[in-house]
Amino acid sequence: MFQQILDPVFGSLVMSALVAVIPLATLFVLLGVFRVKAWKASLIGLAMSILLAVLVWRMPPIQTLSATFEGALYGIVPILWILVNALWLYRLTVVTGWFEVLGDRIRAISDDQRILAILIAFCFGALLESLAGFGAPVAISIAMLIAAGMKPVKAAVVSLLANTAPVAFGAMAAPIIALSGVTGIDIHLLSQMAGRQTPFLAMFVPLILVFIVDGRRGVRQTWPVAVVAGLAFAISQFITSNFIAVEITDVVASVVTVIAVLLMLRVWKPSHTVVFERAADEADAVGSASVSGTTTSVQVIAGRKIDQSTRTTANLTWNAVMPYVVIIVIFSISQIPIVKDFLAHATTVTFPWPGLEITDAAGNPVGTAYKLNILGTGGTLLLISGIIVALLYRLSAREAVRAYGATLHQLRFTIVTVTAVLALAYVMNLSGQTQSLGAALAATGAFFAVLSPMIGWLGVAITGSDTSSNALFGLLQATTAEQVGINPILTAAANSSAGVLGKMLSPQNLAVAAAAAGMAGKEGDLFRRLIWWSLGLLAVFTAFIYLQSTPILGWMVPVAP
Repeated sequence: MFQQILDPVFGSLVMSALVAVIPLATLFVLLGVFRVKAWKASLIGLAMSILLAVLVWRMPPIQTLSATFEGALYGIVPILWILVNALWLYRLTVVTGWFEVLGDRIRAISDDQRILAILIAFCFGALLESLAGFGAPVAISIAMLIAAGMKPVKAAVVSLLANTAPVAFGAMAAPIIALSGVTGIDIHLLSQMAGRQTPFLAMFVPLILVFIVDGRRGVRQTWPVAVVAGLAFAISQFITSNFIAVEITDVVASVVTVIAVLLMLRVWKPSHTVVFERAADEADAVGSASVSGTTTSVQVIAGRKIDQSTRTTANLTWNAVMPYVVIIVIFSISQIPIVKDFLAHATTVTFPWPGLEITDAAGNPVGTAYKLNILGTGGTLLLISGIIVALLYRLSAREAVRAYGATLHQLRFTIVTVTAVLALAYVMNLSGQTQSLGAALAATGAFFAVLSPMIGWLGVAITGSDTSSNALFGLLQATTAEQVGINPILTAAANSSAGVLGKMLSPQNLAVAAAAAGMAGKEGDLFRRLIWWSLGLLAVFTAFIYLQSTPILGWMVPVAP
């Protein structure tokens, strides 16, 4: 039996907390200062956490290794299982040529750059974030906006800022799933809480986008459609995350928003159209650079060319949106009570993780049971959806398998990173390092409600991933909240919701955007244009979350059954 120690360093809680932060500080410095590749930095951070667990927190080596493997397995199932199948489904739409058709359908709606900023960067970007993530929404949105005539710098800023509201539920809710895994808080409660935070951000993002594109005139002339887009996304995100299924939150929200904007444009159009005219050769040059596959996070795969002249508009539209319809249908079926109960219980295996017998500093047992449910997880539902899409697109089994293999190859370093980060989180959590940090932060009292969103923001800004930030800081947020008398559901969800505002400044995302816009080496220019937006939105969002920790908005926090 291993009992966690809160103050193993000279009996000082402050000194112990400073030592406990070393693995995280090492990871952040390697990523943010020395620009070490994420998979290498994650492995080094993991090694540091293992050494500290054994040498300082006195966790037996066998139990330390067991905690490492448990975290790594959780990184593989369900998180990577979701990511791989989501990106595979996205790749199927690209190799069949229907992804390009979807982009053409969206661009044909309007030639007003302000409307396109909402449709492409906000709506279509959210749809991509729900499946692909990892830079794909930013890179592809930039390419499409430049092709429509927007200047590269503006396209990059618009795409980076739009990639905020959907991130907390991106990659089929991988961040929320990871957060539930490390905190032990019910995933539905976390989904409800995040769904009562991020919609307030989503309401304002379209207005900010049109302001960036065309200043005050843009807001004055297009505010009706921007408001419709923001409200449609916010309401859909709230309803889906609270009452339907967390995994399809962004899919539903983006599809509903596109429909709402299209209906709005049928009855209302801005009095003035803003079109940026650029030389064709310049557009071609930038467009070629933006989809050349030079980005570090995403490859845009060359697909088939669909002859649109031989098909009706309805046929083109249906085939282009069909994969997302299939996803919604499959996940909706999984929420039918009898099906949901079968997937949740009949296909779940729960067992005590071998080699882990742990109590906290007070002597209370620490839960180490592991739940394995491959059939009922979102990754399997995505796999089923992908198989159906491949059949409907008449893709041969050989081509579908080849696309899956290419997806695994593309994500090879991401697989290492996610596995290492989750292993690091589990070692820190089970050895007591996270608890030492939490006990030190508890000294801030109620002020922790202000620090909580800042911690999430910093985590995403450095790691570039809401999932990684939740894995690293989720338990810290929950543990500290319990000690200061704040609902841990609130602070844990805030880590994810506020963290999305740091993604536009992460070195990885800036590198993707700069490469996609043909601005390699000018990441600093993008950073300077976005830093005040990021900090300003964080300040407002922090005030909102603080109010949720008080009786003023405390009624918004869900209550555990």
